[in-house]
Amino acid sequence: MKLIIIIGLICFSYLGYSAEIPVYSYQIVHTYPHDSKAFTQGLVYDEGVLYESTGLWGQSSLRRVDLSTGKVLTLKLLSPELFGEGLTLWHDQLIQLTWRSRRGFVYQKDDFSLIKDFSYATEGWGITHNEDFLIMSDGSDQLYFLDPKTLIKQYSIQVHTPKKTPVTHLNELEYVKGEIFANIWTTERIARINPNTGEVKGWINLTGLIQSQPDNGQADVLNGIAYDATHDRLWVTGKHWSNLFEITLIPSSPP
Repeated sequence: MKLIIIIGLICFSYLGYSAEIPVYSYQIVHTYPHDSKAFTQGLVYDEGVLYESTGLWGQSSLRRVDLSTGKVLTLKLLSPELFGEGLTLWHDQLIQLTWRSRRGFVYQKDDFSLIKDFSYATEGWGITHNEDFLIMSDGSDQLYFLDPKTLIKQYSIQVHTPKKTPVTHLNELEYVKGEIFANIWTTERIARINPNTGEVKGWINLTGLIQSQPDNGQADVLNGIAYDATHDRLWVTGKHWSNLFEITLIPSSPP
């Protein structure tokens, strides 16, 4: 059964929504199994499979996952001292961040063989890309644009509301139709960000999604966004969630 949750534009002050920004609700299109042992940090869709980065000390991994069954097809464990974070796919290379180690890794997509590692000056949280740059978050209100060849930061932007209020706790990222979608850490919302200005163009309210799956006793916060540009499909999940959800967004009227 499809679940439809309609959210109004008012009554969201307690969630940090501001009246000048549209709020979108969602409809569940399809529910897929997801490994509840996965502490999801990064999620990418490509050619019928998901690539997933998971965290926790001593448990962090890089995975290739069958979309329809949730079965882990390929697993690469990180060194125990590394805490896995965001993940993106640039051409045929997977780029994975770690949290406090300030180290990232570039792998060959097909066999997960390590091509090289790189460093950055902040914590690593989420990563995605547009046509020209890798885009990285570190849990602050900043997004960093990296050269995809050198992996060196070129510039950064501040994420903010139309009233210039900084938006912090930017986590997992996904580039969708010219916008950056960002999970906001510890909340049930995703920010839709203009990549040129850093302004938040809309909020996606996913309240109730965690309750739409079996209670496994360990499901944690929402985290994980993947997009299929070819078929315009959007998936979301969370840390230790038993399900992955394909959703469509229900647009709201401008405030």
